[in-house]
Amino acid sequence: MPLGPVKKIMIVDDEPSILLSLSYALKADGVEVITCNAIEEAEAALDSSHFDLVITDIRMSGVNGIEGLELLNYIKKRHATEVIIMTGYGNDTIEAEAGRRGALHYYKKPVDIGDLLARVAAIGIPVKQGR
Repeated sequence: MPLGPVKKIMIVDDEPSILLSLSYALKADGVEVITCNAIEEAEAALDSSHFDLVITDIRMSGVNGIEGLELLNYIKKRHATEVIIMTGYGNDTIEAEAGRRGALHYYKKPVDIGDLLARVAAIGIPVKQGR
């Protein structure tokens, strides 16, 4: 049982398999993981609860293909929350833009789960032992 407050992680992606696999990988004692498959759903959750970390895809089902960067802006203007960006369609320009907007890290899919868990642990969020 965790000794301190529960840490909260939100995963935002329009691919159900990504939501399921990352949610499974990140669930640990003392960690609550919620998933959202739309930016609007994520913004509503952020406005009603504090999250320690948001992991978001850049390209969702929207028209412009940079919804994740827009969510990053939304978070950084309103919350003290770390954000990790991931994408299957990235390039150096988008990666630089994510960094400029305050992303903690930028992953090209498929995400290296071991590296992701190390980054999550480095910001003080518990991860599963024995991985």
